Amino acid sequence: MLRGLIFAARARIERPSLTCALTLMLLAAGCARRSTARPPAPVPVPASIPASIPAKIGSTETGIASWYGVPYHGRPSASGEIFDMEKLTAAHRSLPFQTWVEVTNLANGKQVEVRITDRGPFVRGRIIDLSMAAARQLDILRAGTAQVRLKVIDPPLVSPTAIAPSEMPSANPETSAALYAVQVGAFSDLARAESFRQGLPYSDTRIVERQADPSLWRVLVGHALTPQAATALAAEIQKAGGEAMVVKE
Repeated sequence: MLRGLIFAARARIERPSLTCALTLMLLAAGCARRSTARPPAPVPVPASIPASIPAKIGSTETGIASWYGVPYHGRPSASGEIFDMEKLTAAHRSLPFQTWVEVTNLANGKQVEVRITDRGPFVRGRIIDLSMAAARQLDILRAGTAQVRLKVIDPPLVSPTAIAPSEMPSANPETSAALYAVQVGAFSDLARAESFRQGLPYSDTRIVERQADPSLWRVLVGHALTPQAATALAAEIQKAGGEAMVVKE
């Protein structure tokens, strides 16, 4: 009798403990299921960004300009064009190649229009690196630098004055035959010149070697044009954003 009462008492004491243990195990299992980490969703890959977005006409920038010449004269620029320090060109860090910029020297008010053909300057605080010819027009050759304002402008139209006086035809009708073309590029590597020529949307294109050190391969459009026709063609090419210079064949 006494032994039965002891067993019954033990059963009543252990049953709640067993119930509590089972409850704790179920809670732990539920928490484990809820805390299971999910793999992160894949990040969508954005569409490719255009390599060259046209600059907004009229946009401005103010900062320090510098200039460069020798020893870069005659070497390929970042655009692939041969750098000529006597041309009105410049280097900018982000403006697309062939963008035209009006540069104003804030100290003396002098202005020059340049075409972006290179990348730079790579000195903190400077915003544009001008060719020697452009720096000369702004009167900063001696100082080396100047505070300037840049303004993005439309490409200028080519005028007959763009033709060198020595290349103008004579007044004699027999010697004033159409002997002009439009140069759209110059490269030190023939393969690059040919690749550039094949990408042009014009049928009458060719490559002409210019003896120099090193040799230059000029890409020409048009053949045996009058000065008026060559100027009109150059204006059309520049309006499309390309380089264009009337040259004598």
